[in-house]
Amino acid sequence: MPRAIWKGALNVGLLNAPVSLMPATHQDEIDFDWLKRDTLQPVGYKRVVKETGEEVAREDIVKAVKTEGGKYVLLSDEEIRSANVKAAHSIAIQCFVPAEDVNFLFYETPYYLQPAKGSEKVYALLREALFRARKIGIALIVLHQKQHLAAVIPTPQALVLNTLRWAIEVNDTEGLALPPKGVRGAGLSEREIAMATQLIDGMTEPWDPERYRDTFRDDIMAMVERKLAEGQADKVIETPPEPEAEAEETETDLTALLRQSLQGMTAPRTGAPARMPPPSARKPARTRAAKSGMH
Repeated sequence: MPRAIWKGALNVGLLNAPVSLMPATHQDEIDFDWLKRDTLQPVGYKRVVKETGEEVAREDIVKAVKTEGGKYVLLSDEEIRSANVKAAHSIAIQCFVPAEDVNFLFYETPYYLQPAKGSEKVYALLREALFRARKIGIALIVLHQKQHLAAVIPTPQALVLNTLRWAIEVNDTEGLALPPKGVRGAGLSEREIAMATQLIDGMTEPWDPERYRDTFRDDIMAMVERKLAEGQADKVIETPPEPEAEAEETETDLTALLRQSLQGMTAPRTGAPARMPPPSARKPARTRAAKSGMH
């Protein structure tokens, strides 16, 4: 069973539910080791003084905040924890908002909230009430000595805390080379919109996360197995160059492409599924990994 990342209380008005924060995701990726090319010796990381290159032991490192005048103010872990004891041990709900109001760009990392013994009823009350109201809680929490904005999201089984980016951390679209908004502004015809909508409808299906897998990881591991079988476990082989992509046409008949896509929908699907499209801006991006949610 995974260890709790944080323990404290979920506070909603006068309601108080002691909870622990549990990991909701884990990494399933290849862990590439760094080796020295000629000797294949592992390469590690060192903490060094930037000016001299002197290695520094972990116990000799302290935390500090640099002031505008260039001076450093040292802070111990105890001082950081004592700065706001209440904030460090509570999930303070600030308000509730419709779930679809929070743009997916704000979502960061999801965690499960697990009730402490004796707080199951309050926990269940908040979960069921939020689920029925189709609302999420906007909260503040201190994790790893840093305050985070967060969303408390109900699922049929659990409450999920998803850390959020601060508004100042989300870039706007100013400066991007984007087409004008609107059908007319972008120079699209109603026929093109209708055909694109038909294409989208034809490719719409229930969300099934089990259908998708990391095929790049599979390809890497297949290469590793092949090199092992060929006795090349200790050799460095340069990967062959990628074939040059065909030059794209400067102008594209959008209607023709849509028609071809619609025609292609009638053929049975074979091979690996297509890549996932970007998540909808009206649903939390990181909380949809489970099949069931608020819908």
